[in-house]
Amino acid sequence: MRTASKSWKTYTLGVAAIAALLSSAACDSGGGAARGKGPTASGAPAPTGAASPSGFPSPSGTTVRPGGNGATAGPSQSTGGGDGAAACNDNDLSIDTSGWRQDSGRHLLITATNFTDKACTLYHHPYVRFGTDSGDPVAPTDSRPRAIATIGPKEKAYAGVFVFRAGQQTRTVTSFSLGYQDRAPDSNREAAPLDIRVSEEVGTLTVGPDPRVTYWNTDLRAVEDFLFRSGNS
Repeated sequence: MRTASKSWKTYTLGVAAIAALLSSAACDSGGGAARGKGPTASGAPAPTGAASPSGFPSPSGTTVRPGGNGATAGPSQSTGGGDGAAACNDNDLSIDTSGWRQDSGRHLLITATNFTDKACTLYHHPYVRFGTDSGDPVAPTDSRPRAIATIGPKEKAYAGVFVFRAGQQTRTVTSFSLGYQDRAPDSNREAAPLDIRVSEEVGTLTVGPDPRVTYWNTDLRAVEDFLFRSGNS
């Protein structure tokens, strides 16, 4: 009887020890798996892909979010986003014209200021025609912006015009017409444009045979960089 009792106790202890070992292994395995699925060091889930550049419109007019107005090749533009903002028109904007010192009148800067109490968007590039031209508007440069040019009350957007190159045959004008696009590219081409007399600061414009206009941009420096530093004028 003693022998039997001793054997039973030994067997019982063996089972308990094995159960304890199995339990310990299960806990270690579970803890390692939890740590493997934890958040990144920043406390946020790891990104699933690289962020697209901020705020530039795709050719279809949809917005790719990163940061950038519109008028030069690659400048970012500080906007609130164009979604939900109506296209700007003559009733939303005041227009001013100016030039650059030591530029010999080869470029014109168009500044549009939103004087209303709501945001609006200047899409693509402006339609510009010089003097009494009634044909096609000035062709755009390849200065597609990284963001559409949405401007709130009292905010500004810019477009630069390359007017002529040295040695070209030119003509002199004192005014130009300005039109605006909707979200769809090349929209509103037939709409009646606004006639604008150039400012006293500019006086007259010497226009060559192949002027070009940039896309709208809320970043003035980006417009200038494109006009003067990119080899496009």
